[in-house]
Amino acid sequence: MRFKQLLLAVSAAVLLSGCGEAKLYLSQLVGPDHYYIAAAQPVAAVPAPPEPGSPEDKKDLETLLDWQARRTEADCGRAKEQSRADYNEFFGDISPFPDPLPPEASKILFRVYYDGAKTVAAAKKRFPRKRPFRRNKALEPCLGRIAGLSYPSGHATVTRLFALLFSDLVPAKRGTFLARADEAALNRVIGGVHHPSDIEAGKLLGDAIYAGLLKEPSFRADLEKLRSLLKPQ
Repeated sequence: MRFKQLLLAVSAAVLLSGCGEAKLYLSQLVGPDHYYIAAAQPVAAVPAPPEPGSPEDKKDLETLLDWQARRTEADCGRAKEQSRADYNEFFGDISPFPDPLPPEASKILFRVYYDGAKTVAAAKKRFPRKRPFRRNKALEPCLGRIAGLSYPSGHATVTRLFALLFSDLVPAKRGTFLARADEAALNRVIGGVHHPSDIEAGKLLGDAIYAGLLKEPSFRADLEKLRSLLKPQ
């Protein structure tokens, strides 16, 4: 039990500091099914991806090829800067919290991140859509031929989830937070690792997760704790 608690504490202590995937993997080995909300309900809000060969699917691939033809090295560089699903990479420069992140805020944000990632994993298991470059040989992703499934986008989901949370905490900056989430999501298309419909599904999933969180008394209590930890706006 002490070892399990230690691993969870380490995962939370280094929340989103540049090794989010490793932290999440560590905590999933010993962590709970969820902290606030189980995956089943949000996943039900996500529609199936376009059927292969359908007009919507063809439009996805056309959009990817268009971005591939006109993206610049700078575009790919910005996408690479956000290639890990890390809080600092997404929101570090516009964070509503002090730097360094207060330990209590780190713990709560990790719980939100954990539930979001677990829900994305469940959705991808339900909809095992391949990455676009594995479906069309003409696509050459500038983010590399990464592993995993495509639908919905985990980056789009998690950034949307955090943007909605931060918008509740600092409503005056809602536009800024949502714009950053949209930018991070689009970078996955520009980089060639997600279809546009993966991104839209990720945003829907982020919305559904956050709506579910707001129904949970434990999350609402933690939201108030986060409010007390904000830096002066």
